[in-house]
Amino acid sequence: MIGVDGSQLGIYDIEAAQKIADDQGFDLVEIAPDATPPVCRVMDYSKYKYEQAQKAKAARKKQSRIEIKEMKFRPKIDKGDYQTKKRHVLRFLEAGAKVKVTIMFRGREMAHPDLGLNILERLAEDLRESAIIEVQPKLEGRNMFMLLAPVKKKVVKTEEQEHELEEELEELVELEELEETEELEEDES
Repeated sequence: MIGVDGSQLGIYDIEAAQKIADDQGFDLVEIAPDATPPVCRVMDYSKYKYEQAQKAKAARKKQSRIEIKEMKFRPKIDKGDYQTKKRHVLRFLEAGAKVKVTIMFRGREMAHPDLGLNILERLAEDLRESAIIEVQPKLEGRNMFMLLAPVKKKVVKTEEQEHELEEELEELVELEELEETEELEEDES
């Protein structure tokens, strides 16, 4: 049995362990039922469950979900339609979403998959500054698809920001030196 503070209390039968937990105003929780003898802990179970829920909530809040948007093209797409769809893809990428670009073939268009490949390659070339190809163009059944992911943006610091960081660093160094000299003076006296 483990106490509230995490110390080993020893081996007790279940009634005695329950009495100890009740006397302290806590719950007796079985931690390792498969161990011989089973391990129990004295704790406030409702507080433990609350803390676990708070940790899970914080983890979900920090977690970022990546959306996958899809844009469908046809092999005989015209220039204006191509430009419009390219702008939509660019908008999705700037929002941080991945984009699955699909070329749909119908009937005799299947005889010319190279037309679809040309469109995907042209799109990848047009968006090379804002996207990377995560999955190369691949033909599956009557569809050819490619997956684009947004490029990670580098944080560019201005000279003013760098100057402020240098000043803060200098102040920290001065404070540390001051504290060290004060400690030496105290040791000497």
